[in-house]
Amino acid sequence: MHPHWRKTPENEPDWFEALANLARFLRGPDGCPWDRDHSAAQFAEDAVEEGGELLEAFANGANAEIEEEWGDVFFVLLASAAAAEAEGRFTLREALEKAHNKMVRRHEHVFGDVKAASPQDAINRWNQMKARERNGE
Repeated sequence: MHPHWRKTPENEPDWFEALANLARFLRGPDGCPWDRDHSAAQFAEDAVEEGGELLEAFANGANAEIEEEWGDVFFVLLASAAAAEAEGRFTLREALEKAHNKMVRRHEHVFGDVKAASPQDAINRWNQMKARERNGE
């Protein structure tokens, strides 16, 4: 068992916690000097590069490669969050909460009273909500 695991992960929440803890561990004193030296912004740049590799994997169609590249993108985003925590920018929990709330809010055509009638209607409603948010509504 790795030192950053409390127990061997068995399900999605456990694996998410293990991966987030691994990103934090790698930035710690017993972790990796490269990870410690990387800023949140540098990890974000890495995420863009990894995102390109994920798109290539989707274009090639090999599920094993897609899965691996998706995991790389996800991990580097967690590493960026770990660095952001260390830099005092935000916490992973705060970012997750804000992302969740934003997605629910932007999907008012799902969670509100008026449902989207088509994919285009959903996009239009999304953009309307986004514009209202920008205008402080």
